[in-house]
Amino acid sequence: MLSSAANYLPAPAPMRPRGGASRAARRFKHSEPISEELFRDALERERKRADRFEEAFIVVLITLDRRRLQVASLAQILEALSQSQPGADVIGWFDGEAVLGLIRPTEAREPGEAATALAEEVGREFTRRLAPEQADCCSIRSEVYSSRSDALAPVIFESAHSRSRARQLVGAAAKRVLDIFGSTFGLLVLSPVMLCVAAFVKLTSPGPVFFRQQRVGAAGQTFTMFKFRTMQVNCDHRIHQQYVEGFIQSAPATTSGKEAIFKLVNDPRLTPVGDFLRRSSIDEIPQLLNVLRGEMSLVGPRPPLPYEVARYKRWHRRRVLEAKPGMTGLWQVTGRSRTTFDDMVRLDLRYAAKCSVWTDVKILLATPKAVLSGKGAR
Repeated sequence: MLSSAANYLPAPAPMRPRGGASRAARRFKHSEPISEELFRDALERERKRADRFEEAFIVVLITLDRRRLQVASLAQILEALSQSQPGADVIGWFDGEAVLGLIRPTEAREPGEAATALAEEVGREFTRRLAPEQADCCSIRSEVYSSRSDALAPVIFESAHSRSRARQLVGAAAKRVLDIFGSTFGLLVLSPVMLCVAAFVKLTSPGPVFFRQQRVGAAGQTFTMFKFRTMQVNCDHRIHQQYVEGFIQSAPATTSGKEAIFKLVNDPRLTPVGDFLRRSSIDEIPQLLNVLRGEMSLVGPRPPLPYEVARYKRWHRRRVLEAKPGMTGLWQVTGRSRTTFDDMVRLDLRYAAKCSVWTDVKILLATPKAVLSGKGAR
């Protein structure tokens, strides 16, 4: 999470900035901060890097009183920021031209202490370079982003996507329209198939026709997912839990040195028709109800089980935060279940980054071929 580590600016000493105003202005020209858009992009990239490698980074935010701050003093501030590790730090505008930001990766065991020390260092440098009345025109605070936190959406990142929210809302509305029409059409066309499958399920094993299971959906919210029942009633689910936990850790027990397979092979819990329903993906047709209800989409990441999410690394969790789960998706039409877990997550994140109605249509058109080929369906 991002936690406030310091709000520090020492009392300014009675010192004048080095060099004249013209010299400082020339320096400012050669050390301009990057734009707000580029800085927020860099902030997002650093967050992803920290999540993937389970590291931390520091963000120093300098709020400026632009009405009182002189151009020469701003140049001195930028010069002070750029003096320390210029190759590693990113300096840019965080909020218009009112808040400057500095991003610094850290390998410190106590990143909070490192953030406090960095804020103090910046404050001392400002005091050394700026006149007292100009030092009063800026305030410093530092934040720490740590991958070890359980927080999923730190507040400082909430405004990072504000400029694209309107476009996202339009895209989400178009996607929802596609989901409603697609799921309604699918339920109407496939209703005879569903009736036949329901009869087979009921006649070949005792128990309900539908299997209801809690899954993790958009923004980490749980929902009840529907499938045709393919397993015996009251069977032990620990075998699947152990397999999935091993798969997430890249050590599936049933691969026998071959391709990693996400779905459990030779599952002893299956009913007489359960194996066929799974291989053909017919058992997933009732998920059209979840799509119609808005809990799922036609296209999106596979909806995980709660005990799967509990084993996720920080960067894995983005797959349940950045897109609504779907019946089919990029990883299904690319390799279906025959892929590593990390590769599956990368495909889900790639889809979330480039999600559009046209992308959904292309994936939907590619899904029948993937289902009929049966590649990786087991």
